[in-house]
Amino acid sequence: MANQKHRILMVSDFFYPNFGGVENHIYYLSQCLLKLGHKVVVMTHAYGNRSGVRYMTGGLKVYYVPWRPFVMQNTLPTFYGTLPIIRTILIREKISLVHGHQAFSTLCHEALMHARTMGYKVVFTDHSLYGFADVGSIHMNKVLQFTLADVSQAICVSHTSKENTVLRSGLPPEKVFVIPNAVDTAMFKPAPERPRNDEIIIVVISRLVYRKGADLLVEVIPEVCRVHPNVRFIVGGDGPKRVRLEEMREKHSLQDRVEMLGAVPHAQVRSVLISGHIFLNSSLTEAFCIAILEAASCGLLTVSTRVGGVPEVLPDDMIVLAEPDPVDMVLAIRKAISILPKIDPQVMHERMKELYDWHDVAKRTEIVYDRALKCPNQNLLDRLSRYLSCGAWAGKLFCLVMIIDYLLWRLLQLWKPAEDIEEVPDIVQPNHQDDF
Repeated sequence: MANQKHRILMVSDFFYPNFGGVENHIYYLSQCLLKLGHKVVVMTHAYGNRSGVRYMTGGLKVYYVPWRPFVMQNTLPTFYGTLPIIRTILIREKISLVHGHQAFSTLCHEALMHARTMGYKVVFTDHSLYGFADVGSIHMNKVLQFTLADVSQAICVSHTSKENTVLRSGLPPEKVFVIPNAVDTAMFKPAPERPRNDEIIIVVISRLVYRKGADLLVEVIPEVCRVHPNVRFIVGGDGPKRVRLEEMREKHSLQDRVEMLGAVPHAQVRSVLISGHIFLNSSLTEAFCIAILEAASCGLLTVSTRVGGVPEVLPDDMIVLAEPDPVDMVLAIRKAISILPKIDPQVMHERMKELYDWHDVAKRTEIVYDRALKCPNQNLLDRLSRYLSCGAWAGKLFCLVMIIDYLLWRLLQLWKPAEDIEEVPDIVQPNHQDDF
């Protein structure tokens, strides 16, 4: 089983040309799995005029299905509308396993549901943390419980994320694996010459939204500028909270000390990072945070809020943690400034190369795929018993959804048999093992 080559369909609403942690994870994991000799196909929704089939580096095939995003890059839930196209892709590409990403991806939930109806093994990766009290979280947790009731294996990006997912979904802990994100250290290298120390530059690159702690920045930046006259901030990112940061800059007359870059393309993130000394992350909730890895790989000392899986990301001597409180964050920045002379960017970069590697992530994910394919096949009645355990009313509703999905699948088999769907030839990539 160790040498078995898989045929994987990655599914998520979040993929290139959109940029973010989930998008990077899917892309780099897919590239490394291709190099290991597996077949990988990505399915996502259309982005603007990017629709149909596209090919990316390494022969990675991407289906941009003609569904338009509804809100926050998510497609409108259809329950059964995606069944015909997902079935066609699974048969055309001779897929053996479906891997869905991100809990609030509608396309991911629907693809996993249809794949299980058709008897495919499925793996789910959760990239975020959720609460338990507010209406949105309660709804999302119920949806996750429905999806994971019949999942083969699950992956989380940190131990905190695993605990959160197990509590929210009721999934047995032994079915959940922890595989962290990684960073492309070849892309994120320190500057050949270290920035001068007469002016300390603190870099912030983040979506300027509430969840990323933009309101904390509004209180922290003026106080740090007041205490440390030689500190300057570079803020990259866009979002609804950008207006508050602009107002703060005007109110405290910090136009010459707080530079607002707006949205930063991923290809330019390194050039922004290497211009600074300290990277500041003010997230209020975070399962892992790839941005911290990118900053550390560029040789920046990180100051971050102590939330979610962030304390698991870096060794203690590479990060200064603070509570999500303005006073504590100012103290953490002062501490980071004091230890800055001891930081060697090149040494930090070399340590990151040893700590995080996408090829290692791919090999660990291979093990999860092997275990998923060993899971026994179950008939519809056995699967329905799992859904019934999801709640007195929700369980019955979930069973009804799955029964209808099963009937629609059977009708599709009669209307368009699998033999009538043309299978596509595989593209053979030479020298898969060159990098290993």
